[in-house]
Amino acid sequence: MYLRRNHPKLDLPVALADLIIAASVALARESARAFRLEMRRHPARIGNTLRPGGETPLWNELRRQLRPYLRQYGQQANLGRLLGLPRQRINAFVTGGGQMPDAERTLQLLAWLLAVQQGRRPS
Repeated sequence: MYLRRNHPKLDLPVALADLIIAASVALARESARAFRLEMRRHPARIGNTLRPGGETPLWNELRRQLRPYLRQYGQQANLGRLLGLPRQRINAFVTGGGQMPDAERTLQLLAWLLAVQQGRRPS
């Protein structure tokens, strides 16, 4: 088997892609359950913003993976500083589950999670 070595500057993007692929594979394994949408009493209008819940299985998986790294005192505040948000907003995203960040901050959360999982200090 041929093993290709990436340029050191590409390690983080490649690892981020691997994390997304791993989450997609895990989601595909449970696709029947993950994509079973809850029926609403009032159908949502087309184009409305998604809310966290049964309709957002990838967000639910990201929250599940973030929680263990944000339990230590001060970790939510540190992540909030990196994202330019107050700690309370990080708590609402990860612990509360009633809110979701915008696309850019979601990608920043993925990059932060990847760095922490690799043992790097995110900054």
